[in-house]
Formats: sequence, structure tokens, C-alpha cells
Amino acid sequence: MRSLQSYLDEYRSHHSNPVNELIHFICVPLITFTTLAMLWLVPVGRWLGLPEAIAPYVNASTLAALPIFAFYLRLSLKGALLMALWFAATVAGILAMQSAGWPLLGLCATAWLVAWVVQLYGHKLEGHKPSFFGDLLFLLIGPLFVNDKLVLRLAR
Repeated sequence: MRSLQSYLDEYRSHHSNPVNELIHFICVPLITFTTLAMLWLVPVGRWLGLPEAIAPYVNASTLAALPIFAFYLRLSLKGALLMALWFAATVAGILAMQSAGWPLLGLCATAWLVAWVVQLYGHKLEGHKPSFFGDLLFLLIGPLFVNDKLVLRLAR
């Protein structure tokens, strides 16, 4: 498996235009949040007949998070811990939106679509295809790239 530094270097090579980089700093967290929120709506725990106290928390989002966290852990302990915090903040946001009665699916699907269109525009400005066109794992590297640039130097 490649190193985190290798992934970040390749990702960085396709995201050097300042406008595209700014777009990614906004849209990657938005896409991460909305993807997890939409997956949250797939009630796996209820389908499995789990007790009502835990069923809402066993969903496609939490189940998908497990192997993704293992991937992040393999790359970097700091990165995995930071992404676990992202996930916890996302869950808190989802629960707040649900308790406020917001239409989670409609809001998230719209924001997800708009964010992807804006990201593709950023890549048009950049003159490079999105990194995940060559390797789907780059869909998971985008949040680490944002963290690496804005929060922590994960690979150093």
C-alpha cells in the first residue's frame, strides 16, 4: 500500500491552482458531510431488527466508516484520529438537523450535487481531471489533503 505522503503528493499535484484549492477546502468537507448524511438514512439497524436504542446508529454511514477508518489508520494515526473527529462532528450535525425536522435527504442531495459541480469547475480551471478518476481511493484522500493543508501536517 502507498504511503500517506505519496497520496498527498499526487493529490497536491492536481490541486495547485489557488481557486481550485479554495473550492476543495469548501467542497470536500461539504461532500464528506452530505455523503455521510445520506448514508445515515439507510436504516441497516432497523432492517436487522436491532433494539430501538441502537438501531438508528447502525446505518450505512456507520458501517461504511469502519473500513474507511481502518484505511486511514493504516496511513496515519493522526489522520485517522482527525477523521474520527470529523465523523463525530458529522454525526452531531446530522442528529441536530434531524431533531430540528430539516429535510435531510433533500438538503444533502442538493448540496452534494452542487458541491460536485463546483469541484468539477475547479478541475476545469486547474486543467487536471480529478485524482479519483485514476484511483477511487483518492475520494478518501481529499479530506486528508484538506486536513494536511489547514489543520495538521499529517505526513510530516
